[in-house]
Amino acid sequence: MSAVVDRVREQLRAHFAAAGNLAEPASASVTFLGLEPIQVLRFGPDSAGVLSYVSVGCARHPMADPTDIAADPHRGPRAEVVVTLRAGLPTAGLARSVALLAATPAVEGVVLTPDALIDLGAPLWEPTTAGVFSAFLLGDSSIGAVELDPPAEPVVFLSAVPITATEAAWVRLKGAPALREAWEQDGVDVTDPARRAWSPS
Repeated sequence: MSAVVDRVREQLRAHFAAAGNLAEPASASVTFLGLEPIQVLRFGPDSAGVLSYVSVGCARHPMADPTDIAADPHRGPRAEVVVTLRAGLPTAGLARSVALLAATPAVEGVVLTPDALIDLGAPLWEPTTAGVFSAFLLGDSSIGAVELDPPAEPVVFLSAVPITATEAAWVRLKGAPALREAWEQDGVDVTDPARRAWSPS
């Protein structure tokens, strides 16, 4: 499925070039036992000082519901994930966490969709600051989908916002839209890796 990976890379280069980021991204390759490597590309920082970490490899194969007896090797949703954070704070280990998130469909049979909560159960990077982020909340991203040859479905790019255990509990209780509304009301900048741990008022 190298053709899928190549098309994903082409789409990413075009998207970031259109935004003025013409530099080649930094790249890290992460391999988990029994799986094909997941690459994590880091674009930026852009003119606003923002870095984008994007997985490449999750979309090699369609995601399947683990209850399906026989998964279709061609049909089914495909996705890659995008983590957007402001530069300036060390985030050692984040690339591995992004790769781990991208590997969850193959490892756990999870289908990545907007509003999904993926809890990795450990800090997403080191060193941690005010907020210990251990989960990702998925949503739509601004990167356009990659069209594939039928019957394969397009590859969509999902934003993955790092969240704390408190925020993850809020999502389980109230839902993803409620957390986003609370962030907006409180003026929370979810791209700030040094933001304090948010808690409902």
